[in-house]
This record gives sequence, structure tokens and C-alpha cells, in this order.
Amino acid sequence: MKSTGIIRKVDDLGRIVLPIELRRMLDIAERDELEIYMENDHIILRKYEPSCVFCGADRKLVSHNGKNICRECVRLLTAL
Repeated sequence: MKSTGIIRKVDDLGRIVLPIELRRMLDIAERDELEIYMENDHIILRKYEPSCVFCGADRKLVSHNGKNICRECVRLLTAL
């Protein structure tokens, strides 16, 4: 893990501010969604990129009951 040397305080509501330099570097815009992971005693933030729940593809997605499925997996499932 690479340290940025940037330190931020958590406010009363549990929020932190991501510095603009990091947001620009990681292409995180206002209102973008971030995924939150725990790994041992670390908190990991990652920009959310929708993908197929079956194969992980990130193109030609359709949504069904709140789940993303690529058109190829839909084709394979309907062939069953």
C-alpha cells in the first residue's frame, strides 16, 4: 500500500474529505459511488464500477432485480 502523506480528521457524522488531488488522479467525480472494503485492519475505498455478477464483464450490462448481467450471460442463461 502506498502512503500519500495526507491526513484527514473524521467529522461528527463519520465523514472524511478526499482531497481534490486524489479525486482527480483516480477520476472520482462528485456523486460517484465508492465501494468500501475491509482487509485485516485496513479500510479500502475503491471507485464502484458496475460489472456482471456472473463473469465480471463491464460492458453491455442489463439490470435485473438490482443485479447487473452482461448480454452474453443473459444469452447463455436463456439457452438453458
